[in-house]
Amino acid sequence: MGRMVYLLITALTIIVDQITKQLAVTYLKPIDTKPLIEGVLHLTYLENTGAAFGMMKDHRWVFMTTSTIAVVAILVFMMGWYNKFHDPLLFTGLSMIAGGGIGNMIDRIALGYVVDFVDFRLINFAIFNAADSFVCVGAGLIVLWVILSEIKEKKSSQKS
Repeated sequence: MGRMVYLLITALTIIVDQITKQLAVTYLKPIDTKPLIEGVLHLTYLENTGAAFGMMKDHRWVFMTTSTIAVVAILVFMMGWYNKFHDPLLFTGLSMIAGGGIGNMIDRIALGYVVDFVDFRLINFAIFNAADSFVCVGAGLIVLWVILSEIKEKKSSQKS
């Protein structure tokens, strides 16, 4: 059961990403943008040929190669090292990163670009999508895991 939970998280991440992108294509592409909070948060349709947050436009094969390597490495690590490193925080973060990477890779392969739609204008941030959000939240969970692991290790070494 254990490993399957993380594969399910990965699959749900991909499903949520693809559904939200399909909704963006269906409802936002024809109208371009829809303000949710004027000047703060809009839903804006964008076809992104770059990496996360629009960096390095038109380098599709570089992103597909590095994404494939990263996703395969994460999945191999999760399946191969599950018993040694298993921690729900770490593995949930890895699952979200893998799912987000796969979600954007699906777009790059099928469309030649990634559909982005979340437009946070308050700080003039790049337009992004659910996959990008899952990758960032997953990375945050891993950082939290590292911090908590260091604290735990430090407390353990102080008791010795």
